[in-house]
Amino acid sequence: MGVNLRELVAPVKLELELEQLAGKVIVLDAYNALYQFLATIRQPDGTPLIDALGRVTSHLNGLFYRTVNLLEKGLKVAYVFDGKPPELKAAELERRAKWREEAERKYVEALERGDLEEARLYAQQASRLSSSMVEDAKRLLSLMGVPWVQAPADGEAQAAFMTVRNDAWATASQDYDSLLYGSTRLVRNLTITGRRKLPRKDEYIEVKPELIELDKLLKGYGLSREQLVYVAILIGTDFNPGGVKGIGPKKALKMVKELSTLADIEKIVEWSFPVKPHEIAKVFLEPEVTEDYQLEWRAPDKDGIIEFLCDEHQFSRERVGNALERIEKASKALTKQSTLESWF
Repeated sequence: MGVNLRELVAPVKLELELEQLAGKVIVLDAYNALYQFLATIRQPDGTPLIDALGRVTSHLNGLFYRTVNLLEKGLKVAYVFDGKPPELKAAELERRAKWREEAERKYVEALERGDLEEARLYAQQASRLSSSMVEDAKRLLSLMGVPWVQAPADGEAQAAFMTVRNDAWATASQDYDSLLYGSTRLVRNLTITGRRKLPRKDEYIEVKPELIELDKLLKGYGLSREQLVYVAILIGTDFNPGGVKGIGPKKALKMVKELSTLADIEKIVEWSFPVKPHEIAKVFLEPEVTEDYQLEWRAPDKDGIIEFLCDEHQFSRERVGNALERIEKASKALTKQSTLESWF
């Protein structure tokens, strides 16, 4: 879910075309992307794509074809996978598990009523990402020659760290948490760019990537990154869902700018969460990350991809073959670009 900074970033966000990100290293939050694919790539009744053995393949479908598209546009994409979640997040993870169970129940009820539109909505909310699905995603990326990094804890924190070190130009996620972790730039909508149908409406919209630069956001409001984290804590994070009662973005901004410390803020708000504000702040300001990673783009293993997607999971050979031609061209362009850059 993450923190909802939509109202705050609105004045500084910039809509982009994919081509404007060509040549830039973009690190995607893998779990965020895979959940997007699981939610959106489904059959009319909400059933995910499956292979002959009943294994879900929606995430692999989205990961393969979306990554090919991004590489073809000239983006140097990499993925970061979550590690062990912070203990402070246990309550939120339990809440999400219960929510998915409830969504599954409502999905079955909607199917029984014959309401396919509602069934699809609940099916999206009931999406689950298993460890085997994650391992399959890593295997596919390796076969594609696309680098991925295993984070020790939160993937967004690791991705943000990589932008701070200038190993990546931006992070990509639907959540705004990357900004709290210090990401210099956040790109949203990268995994859902294109024509999208509005829920329960016979209408379509064109979704484009959005760029939010942390420095512009902070300067626009006269905040430090620490103060932005305090604002987020008041609004609500995964560690204190819903935030402090009666405090929205505008009030949170005013309060943080008037009071000097988080301790001062805590004294005047009604804090009803078991986790303390300073513990939440520490998660964002002192996250666990690793410097042990490499970003290296290689030529795709075409035979390996065909064996994995087509032989093991029954993907269309013709469609995969066409995608492989595109990814091979993109890989050569990336290799040529990297060779030229090494001379300067």
